[in-house]
Amino acid sequence: MKQAHIFIFIISFLFLKNSVLLAQQQIDSVDAREKYGIRVGADLSKPLRSLIDDDYSGFELVGDYRVYENWYAAAELGFDEFFYKEENINGSTKGSYFKLGANYNAYTNWIGMQNEIFAGLRFGFSSFSQQLDGYTVYSHPYFPADIREVNIEYNNLTASWIELQLGTKVEILGNLFLGFHFQLKKRISATEPTNFANLYIPGFHRTYDGSSIGVGYGYSITYLIPFYKK
Repeated sequence: MKQAHIFIFIISFLFLKNSVLLAQQQIDSVDAREKYGIRVGADLSKPLRSLIDDDYSGFELVGDYRVYENWYAAAELGFDEFFYKEENINGSTKGSYFKLGANYNAYTNWIGMQNEIFAGLRFGFSSFSQQLDGYTVYSHPYFPADIREVNIEYNNLTASWIELQLGTKVEILGNLFLGFHFQLKKRISATEPTNFANLYIPGFHRTYDGSSIGVGYGYSITYLIPFYKK
């Protein structure tokens, strides 16, 4: 009986030793280095809105570059065209914009994962034009509305803003990511047409009387082009 116990102990020891060695080999074979490179793609919400909203068309290209561990340089470049029909005014806005800034990834990944829960800050700038098609002059309720068609275009308009972004990016396939983010904007400056305000600013989106705050969102699909690992 004693010899049997000794035999079982030896077999158990050898099995445990082999298991430890195998586990160590598996750990050593895992590449713990993380990918650094440029990630490029597009905002999916804009072409989708272009399909379902006759008053809007636009696109946006997005990209980021991993600078250091949890820090990414980020940029967006896009174009918007929006037709509006308000109670007393109707027209359109079209133009291009860019946003430059950085993201910080607050998510701690397991080895081999590259997901993000991030906060980002952007400086945005837009160059655009406004087309005033017509407007209504206020008159007494007992008289017909005075509707005037003018078809005036105002060019060389600009606007700038600061934008906070909060969002997430998830790797769904090798180096392919889906993302969502929310935007909160504070307008810094804007040039306006004569006699009426900008109702829409490309990149900033809809504006409101008496407020310099704007909001937005985006759905992105991006692909990571890795340059190196470390």
